[in-house]
Order: sequence, then C-alpha cells, then structure tokens
Amino acid sequence: MAGILGKVLGIPGVKAAARSTADWVDLQWAYLIEQLVAIAPKTHGKMLDVGCGDCPYEHIFLPYVESYTGVEHEATFALTTAAAGRAAGRAGRPPDLSYDGDRLPFGDETFDCVLSVQVLEHTPHPDNLVAEMARVLKKGGLLILNAPFSFRLHEEPHDYFRYTPHGLAEMCKRSGLRVTEVLPQGLLFSVLGHKLNSFLAFRVANMGALMQDMGKLGHEGREARGPRTWTLPLVLPAMLGVSAAARVFDKVAPDPTESLSYLVTAEKV
Repeated sequence: MAGILGKVLGIPGVKAAARSTADWVDLQWAYLIEQLVAIAPKTHGKMLDVGCGDCPYEHIFLPYVESYTGVEHEATFALTTAAAGRAAGRAGRPPDLSYDGDRLPFGDETFDCVLSVQVLEHTPHPDNLVAEMARVLKKGGLLILNAPFSFRLHEEPHDYFRYTPHGLAEMCKRSGLRVTEVLPQGLLFSVLGHKLNSFLAFRVANMGALMQDMGKLGHEGREARGPRTWTLPLVLPAMLGVSAAARVFDKVAPDPTESLSYLVTAEKV
C-alpha cells in the first residue's frame, strides 16, 4: 500500500492537489502564507531570507523585489539542498549561501528587506541573529520576522525557545528596529486543532515520510518509516474536520492570549 501511495504521489497533478490540501490543513502554514502574501506588496529592492531552507516563500516576493537571496546555516545547508531536490515540482530551491551561525556574510546595510521564518527558535543566541539581520538591513528597511509561540518540538535537538510578541518586539528594539505590526497566527482553537492534527499525523498515521514526499518538513532528517496506510481513511477526514472547526471557533470565541506563532514587521530607524 505504501508503494502504491508513492506512485500516486508521483503523478504531478495528484501531488499538487495533495500538497494544496496539506497546506490548508496545516493551520500554522496556512496563516503564515496568508500573511506573507498580504505583506509582500510592501517589499522592494534586495531581499534576504535568513534560514531560508529550500526558499519556499521566494515566489511570493519575486513580483515585488529585484533580487531574492537565501542564506542558511552551514550545518543544515546540505540537508536543505537535499530537501529542495525532494520538493521538485513545487516552489523550492537550494540556498544561495551558507553562514557559520555567527555573522551573516554580507556588508552593513546591504538589503532593503530581510525575511526570517521560524529560525529564531533554532539558534542558541537569538539576540545576536536579530542584531545581524538589523546590521545588513538598510535604514528604513523592512524586517519580516516569524517565530513560534505554541508549537511542537521539531528539528531536535536544535529547538531552544518559544516567543511572545513582547519578547520579539524587545529584541527588535535592542537592535535599533521599530515594530510596525504584530500578527498572531491563529488563536486558541487553532492551537488546539494544530496540536491534535499533529498527533494524528505523526503519532497515529506516521505521515512524516509522506509529508516529506510532498515537500514539507524540509529542515528535518529523512523519515524512514512509511505511513500506517490503514489509518488514513479515518485520519485524513478527521484532520480536515479539525482544521475547519478550528477556523470557525477562533472567529466565534476568540482568545487573543493564545497563538501558534507571531509574525512581526519592523523598520530600521
């Protein structure tokens, strides 16, 4: 059965449809993409993606910027390059450059915009990284910074922190950046729904390898186990229902003290 699934996913149209459905079910991803699409028209000039992985957001910003450079930590450079290869058929490519985790390999005030999505939790010195992003950003430039608040352990053992919007704002302030917008990615029911769906996907159905075949989980090591295919007729509809219910209940009974992640935009002053 696992072999049949692999062959089915090898069909371009089927793989694209499966990826689109998985993106909608993945609440954190869906909210993130929605927010990035809304912010993209504010970007311009030269853009840097710090901790870019396989550059999955490049296509969102290319209509607005003149260049898009992806830089990745040298310890994961090879891993993300391999992930981009596995993700053939969707927006994704290897990083342009690697860095040592200390200093970004660019001069002061090189970029008009800097993007960093779910990277801060993986660095043991997040203040230093924010300061480096501010250093390479031009005066008046835009920083787009995303970090998790309530999220599962991932990319272990290099998963160190979770962030409140106030903590993100304080780090930006210390680096000479003025926060202009703070956006939550889902509220209480999205947090609950995402955690339940993660349990169903990873613990019940063992869908890690299946999701990697669709181009997801690019930073994580290759999952050797195949899915429990007998669970999929039950698990997949349940996950769709959970994601739909979470969206509805977040609107009906919003709790602004909970979120999966926060996205902040900041200007270099």
